[in-house]
Amino acid sequence: MKIAVGSTNPVKVAAVRQMVLRQWPEAQIIALEVPSGVARMPMSDAESLRGAQNRAHVARALAQADLGVGLEGGVNPEEIGLVLHGWVAVVDGNGRIGIGGSARLPLPPAIAQRVLAGEELGPVMDELLGQAEVRKRGGTVGALTAGLVLRQDAFAQGVGYALAPFVAPQFYPER
Repeated sequence: MKIAVGSTNPVKVAAVRQMVLRQWPEAQIIALEVPSGVARMPMSDAESLRGAQNRAHVARALAQADLGVGLEGGVNPEEIGLVLHGWVAVVDGNGRIGIGGSARLPLPPAIAQRVLAGEELGPVMDELLGQAEVRKRGGTVGALTAGLVLRQDAFAQGVGYALAPFVAPQFYPER
């Protein structure tokens, strides 16, 4: 089984590896930098989901893989404030698609204000933490939970959910 991930971010690739190898221990996982087709800072569920789907389709096609996986983090305005989330899409060459999401975490108001003012969350967190490339390690979720939940953990859950139609197809009729 050949699986293409539409990102070279080590956290995203590790999240895919964590879930895929449970089901297919011999799977070959290929990481490709592909465009998301959405803004660098997706500002809604719809935009993040579209980015994940775009990444999955492009990665699968480029690698001629059995499955393509796209992961896209973003924020969504909700009643409780601006909420951090991640979407995952898994696609095959027959048009089957699986969708999964990570848990949602409200951003602190000061961080949310900066993002709503047009700043990208990653650089904001890098500045606040005095680190570089936080998104390639524990991520915002790791910082806001003091390491209780890391970005890889959050995305891995979404990958597991998105794999559902491929690991339990009897519950997901063909389209």
